[in-house]
Amino acid sequence: MKKKILLPTDFSKNAWNAICYAIELYKNEECDFYLLNVFQASGYTVESMMAPTIGDKIYEEASEISKIGLAKTVERLSFRDDYPRHKFFTISQYNTLLEAVKDVVEKKDIEMIIMGTKGTTNAKDIIYGSNTVLIMEKERNCPVMAIPDGIIYKEPKEIVFPTSYRTHFKRRELQYLIELAQISNAAIRVLHIAQEDELDDEQINNKKLLEEYFDGLKYSFHTLHNVDVKGGLNSFAESRGSDMITFINKKHSFFGSILSKPMVKSLGHHANIPVLALHDLRN
Repeated sequence: MKKKILLPTDFSKNAWNAICYAIELYKNEECDFYLLNVFQASGYTVESMMAPTIGDKIYEEASEISKIGLAKTVERLSFRDDYPRHKFFTISQYNTLLEAVKDVVEKKDIEMIIMGTKGTTNAKDIIYGSNTVLIMEKERNCPVMAIPDGIIYKEPKEIVFPTSYRTHFKRRELQYLIELAQISNAAIRVLHIAQEDELDDEQINNKKLLEEYFDGLKYSFHTLHNVDVKGGLNSFAESRGSDMITFINKKHSFFGSILSKPMVKSLGHHANIPVLALHDLRN
């Protein structure tokens, strides 16, 4: 079945890098890629009472810059003729990034968002840009993969999946993780950072469910004791040379604490690996 993947771009180097990563990751899959550029007129915000409209000079100028940028991106992609199963479409929209993403996800039935972690400012102290974190937290109908600055694609061999075993996952919540493991032949490393000596009955049951879900894949279970989640996850992924980290984005819980700025900065600073945010479908 054809996949529909959204690639937000602000025409920065990091955004281009994320686009290239997405293409390589799905190189053997039939995909429609939607390149989205969101523009605003200089000096105005979308929420402004005096926001310019179609026909206004300032609007048309910003719109033209957006469309030219998208055309140049597609032209660059046309030189990559190795992937005949890929098609590219462009969308230029006057909006905030979050609202534009939500709109396109809904209208185009997007199943994955892949984006860079930095924008055109590329400030050295911002590892995951605020836009990336915002999309990860607020776009709950679609998984989001964030590609750190400077990552060169290599086929994932190992995906780290941290869990407390306290969550009763549904199989469909893990379908994109399972699919990624299948298309890249990557192993899933389930990481439990334990505060207890032994698993209780609930945790044992949830661990067994993961064994059922991952049946037929390469996977293994790992436990770290007496370390904080942030440091333990980072050390585990870095020491093993893991290629990706994936989370279940539950409202008001694990994901929120993981994607706090210190954690994100730590991941970006030391590990420099893509992060895939999945979603708790019951929220």
